[in-house]
Amino acid sequence: MSGLKRVIKYMIPYWGKGLLSILLSLLSTIFSLFSFTMAIPFLGILFDNQPKISDPVPFELSKDAIMQNFNYFLSNIIETKGIQQALLAVSIMMIFFVFFKTLFHYLSNYAMAPLRTRVIRDIRNNLNSKILNLQLSYFTEERKGDLISRMTSDVNEIESSIIRSLNNAIKAPITIIIYLSVLFIMSPKLTLFVLLLLPLSGFVIGTIGKSLKRKSLKGQKRLGVLLSYIEETLFGLRIIKAFSTEDKIHDRFKNENQAYTRLMTRIWRKKELAGPFSELMATIVMVIVMWFGGNVVLSSDSLISPQAFMGYLIIFSQIIQPAKELSTVYYNLQKGLASVDRISGILDAEVAITEKPNAISIKDFENKIIYKNLSFKYIEDYVLKNIDLEVKKGQKIALVGQSGSGKSTLVDLLPRFYDVLEGSISIDGHDVHDLKINDLRSLMGIVSQESILFNDTIYNNIAFGMNNATEAEIIEAAKVANAHEFILQTENGYQTNIGDRGTKLSGGQRQRISIARAVLKNPPIMILDEATSALDTESEKLVQDALFKLMKNRTSIVIAHRLSTVRDADEICVLQEGKIVERGKHAELIEKQGTYKKLHDLQVFA
Repeated sequence: MSGLKRVIKYMIPYWGKGLLSILLSLLSTIFSLFSFTMAIPFLGILFDNQPKISDPVPFELSKDAIMQNFNYFLSNIIETKGIQQALLAVSIMMIFFVFFKTLFHYLSNYAMAPLRTRVIRDIRNNLNSKILNLQLSYFTEERKGDLISRMTSDVNEIESSIIRSLNNAIKAPITIIIYLSVLFIMSPKLTLFVLLLLPLSGFVIGTIGKSLKRKSLKGQKRLGVLLSYIEETLFGLRIIKAFSTEDKIHDRFKNENQAYTRLMTRIWRKKELAGPFSELMATIVMVIVMWFGGNVVLSSDSLISPQAFMGYLIIFSQIIQPAKELSTVYYNLQKGLASVDRISGILDAEVAITEKPNAISIKDFENKIIYKNLSFKYIEDYVLKNIDLEVKKGQKIALVGQSGSGKSTLVDLLPRFYDVLEGSISIDGHDVHDLKINDLRSLMGIVSQESILFNDTIYNNIAFGMNNATEAEIIEAAKVANAHEFILQTENGYQTNIGDRGTKLSGGQRQRISIARAVLKNPPIMILDEATSALDTESEKLVQDALFKLMKNRTSIVIAHRLSTVRDADEICVLQEGKIVERGKHAELIEKQGTYKKLHDLQVFA
């Protein structure tokens, strides 16, 4: 039940609202009880066997005193105003009690609503925070759709199953105990008989839902796969249409959807069995009580009157609903705990990129970056092997080589997107592990091959992460990035929404927005990861010009497939199978007639 403890921990800060809800529910139950006991005098008056009391007794909180004074009240009305007026008085009292019963029932749910919604809010906030703090390697092993499913449907399942169940698990027993207490006062013999029957029916109900948690877990996993397929379809729609694979993609989705449907059908059938089965068991118990109680009433030494027995049955019938709710608690908890297990997979995931308690603050880059005897692997095979590299302030260092040679990994280790396994990386003599993570990353601006933009305005995309940027600074950054002119030509200028991932803009325009964002940040170190490789010639010229402005007076590490873009680099490092096999300036590497010369000749020939 560790999952249940986790949810309860989220509820503890709002215990006051939960307690208020329980107290209001208790008042609702008490008024409900009073309303149903009004049936006893009503039937007594109707059948003309209502006890006649001529004298009241001093008021006390006891059964005998309350009944004596109430019967005196009714007797007085019958004698002075007639039977019809007595029936009217009982009816009005019943309405009065029912009004307050429903009022307190509503107020109980009203007080409970903030607890339910805020617990779910806190769970979602913690999930989002954890996702933002997890290392990038975590997401290479998880489906995006499954993560979305955990943050949406699984969290909603916790609210609909566990929180409601815990609410019922507290309120239903209180209601049952109050009703049983009154029933015991009315007839101890009948109530003892009832207490023998109820646990038996509860045991039978509880044995049905043992496999529900396991099936629910499978169902939530299936839903995660479905959402992954939807996410992949939306992202790859252009390619799907280009290769005419709509039928294949649809069949894949349809088959998975059918498997999910079959599984959910079995889950819902089992879950919905709880209500009818518990009602059947309650009805059987009710009939047995009617038969047994009827025999008691008809016996010569009966201590309970017929109208009191009818009132007993009415009150007993009210135990059925809370008993049904209590019986379904087990089912709902099992279904909800499967979702708790899934979100726990995120919340309990280890954060590999952590900051030391005494981390050093660094505000500027003064001297040099040193990669020393660095080796790295994602799982088994090494991606980088024994890398030694020094980047001095103001230098432009280029990394070239075939795809998969380790260029992107080499630069991803610098801002600690991944952590070094062997060797070290230092900035101004400080190991990157010893620096504050936010300070480390604030020294760097990154422009990648894929422009990462958000479904927001151009203005907000440029100002991303720079909360204090002025409009003048944003416009200036756009001018440096050769983006100002095309921005003014859009529908609303800087306030134009660029759509999901910037789809309303061309590739070159998206890249120049990314460069403007980096310009605005004004970092001392720039990382350019194949920033022009996906552009046409005209766009490349505009972006390349913006990059030259961006790199001016900055330390730059440039990954490039197009060697023409790095001819003027202070040093070019050629990577092959995770190793630096050559280094030097462009002319020097051409003269060596080595790997760089082969890459250069291939591009010239192409």
